[in-house]
Amino acid sequence: MRGFVGGLDLNGLFYEEAVRPILDSEFPGLTHSAALIGYGSEVLGYDAPRSTDHEWGPRLLLFVSEEEHRKHAVRVGEVLRHGLPREFGGHSTHFGKPDEEGVRLPERRTSGPVDHKVEVHTVRGFFASWTGLDLLGELGPTDWLRVPQQKLLEVTAGRVYHDGLGELGKARAKLAYYPRDVWLYMLAAQWRRVGHLEAFVGRTGEAGDGLGSRLIGSSLARDLMGLCFLMERKYAPYAKWFGTAFSRLRCATELGPHLEGVLAADSWKEREAHLSRAYETVARMHNELGVTPPLETGVTPFHGRPYLVLHAERFAAVLEEAVIDQRVRSLPQGVGSADQLTASTDVLARTEIYGRLGALYDVPATGL
Repeated sequence: MRGFVGGLDLNGLFYEEAVRPILDSEFPGLTHSAALIGYGSEVLGYDAPRSTDHEWGPRLLLFVSEEEHRKHAVRVGEVLRHGLPREFGGHSTHFGKPDEEGVRLPERRTSGPVDHKVEVHTVRGFFASWTGLDLLGELGPTDWLRVPQQKLLEVTAGRVYHDGLGELGKARAKLAYYPRDVWLYMLAAQWRRVGHLEAFVGRTGEAGDGLGSRLIGSSLARDLMGLCFLMERKYAPYAKWFGTAFSRLRCATELGPHLEGVLAADSWKEREAHLSRAYETVARMHNELGVTPPLETGVTPFHGRPYLVLHAERFAAVLEEAVIDQRVRSLPQGVGSADQLTASTDVLARTEIYGRLGALYDVPATGL
């Protein structure tokens, strides 16, 4: 039985063996780029046989200039409808009509043209529609902050198969990661999230609220994972792949068992012990960044109460002090980015909604 071939590899072959020969024959001299970026588990490299049941298969994004898009986009799509093979690599190149949720399923077709998933875009237009950012202009701090990390990951992950335009690589490089001071601001906001909750694992547990303590422990574990993505300068994916992506971070081998312990703990004392070791690990990681003077990494009681905490606000304060860009220093303290503001998929997945989050940053700074 033939083994599973991931979407990134499949579509590299699809471009070279099926799509490009048609472009070279029917559109000689057409300067273009080809890639698989945007949506899909295959773009992140997490696809498996389960992924093939919808919106997965031979598909590509083609990029051409603004002028060539006006002249040829429709015709390229139509020529490919009639020229592409009905199957490639054992997968249908024909996708059925969208269902009630807008999902197109691959369907076998034995005759006639194929309704393929080779899309033709301009680089500027695609990135604007996907992220809400105009890459021809300067990106200010609030431009970066209002775009979810998943969106930034989707356009910087995946694979470029050909960049004849020379624009696609530049666009991806421009969004490769946050500018230094935006990054520091987000790190500070993430530390503040930890600081707001760290004493409550013990307080709820002591009050007999075992469920509440578990929930707070789980929230802290997730916030520490988010902090690790930031410290390793990696965009964090949305919930489905968050744990998978975390497992591939450098710190996961050391930190992962402590976080597993937090989630598995039966008592708040045990939960606190695992969190304490996790706090000390991420505190040491912070010091290794070298962006602030080193801080003490040990846990201590919370203002005389018997709950061990890191006092995470210490890390937030020195990070905020390290910010140089006055535009970032003027941002409201602790707000952070879109992902730090909300976990709502209905906000984070819709450009027209998260694009409005910029208004939240108009509030004067407090303490930066």
